[in-house]
Amino acid sequence: MAGDTILEIRDIRKNFGAYQALKGVSLSVRQGEFIALVGPSGCGKTTLLKQIAGFEEPDSGSLSIAGQPMLGVPAAERPTSMVFQKLALFPHMTVADNIGFPLKLRKVDPAIIAKRVEEMIELMQLKREYLTRYPRQLSGGEQQRVALARSMISEPKLLLLDEPLSALDVKLKKVLQAELKRLHRSVGVTFVHVTHDLEEAIMLADRICVMRAGEILQVGGPNDIYYRPADTFVAGFIGDTNLIPVELRGHAVSAPGLIAADPTVPAQFVAPGLGDGPALLMVRPELITPLASHENADFILDVTITEVFCKGGTVQFRSVMTNGAPLVFELPGASRQPADIGDKLRLGFPKRDIYLFREKGAA
Repeated sequence: MAGDTILEIRDIRKNFGAYQALKGVSLSVRQGEFIALVGPSGCGKTTLLKQIAGFEEPDSGSLSIAGQPMLGVPAAERPTSMVFQKLALFPHMTVADNIGFPLKLRKVDPAIIAKRVEEMIELMQLKREYLTRYPRQLSGGEQQRVALARSMISEPKLLLLDEPLSALDVKLKKVLQAELKRLHRSVGVTFVHVTHDLEEAIMLADRICVMRAGEILQVGGPNDIYYRPADTFVAGFIGDTNLIPVELRGHAVSAPGLIAADPTVPAQFVAPGLGDGPALLMVRPELITPLASHENADFILDVTITEVFCKGGTVQFRSVMTNGAPLVFELPGASRQPADIGDKLRLGFPKRDIYLFREKGAA
């Protein structure tokens, strides 16, 4: 379990000429935590990772690891290790030499290196005969395991991962994601993982840090980010969602086309500081279900199906409400889909599955 703070970042700023890559970023990471940095290209997540690794120095701010200030400390002297998108394995070295290279640089006794390499091979579930092979003789997944073994052999306090799985095919990526989760659980090292894959972040991370334009918008557990987003950007960035414009009055919501026997929403489903006035009611597609004629739900709406997308395990339906607003919902996959284009359905969802907030900048 995560414990004391191991990484403390305070008001880090980094400019490249007139471009502001990081705009006063602050972040605390606990010992043993798996945290994912996500956001669109150019949001600053890789720049932040490079600040932690020591490959770049910030223009201002502070950064400490295990209570020790790191600004000015060279990358080679920091208690970190990094796995890159391009694995950077040495093609002229065997697997054993690649894995043991960090310890060789530190002039560790060869017998100790050999023992540690053996331990890493076992940890990464690689076959012993791979030790004498070269990277080109391995599959992409095996090369990935070798890169992870090399990064772990020096026992870093922080393992930094810069999209290491992005170049793999979908099936192999799923296997390596599970391996990464197992590795984190077994070694207890703190992982800081940059990824564009939002499903990957939700599946692997204890907490997710969502960034945009050099700033952190929200940090929280996967459920917090997914079901209690800080704003519409976070809501839309992490998966599909519905944002229904409503009017809030004394914790009661109303909107054209939205039927509610009791429109009062409990305070825990309302964003802090949200008062009377225009608001957005968020409900995820998988939380909306069709209703039989006699069924009731906390919130009910009538829609017309406009498009159907089969996703294998689920079917996504795009529709319009009676007021013309779009609505998307998903149902479990079945041999016979329950509705088709042009069908009219009555849908419902409970209060416990909604979240009310106001778009930033709204009065």
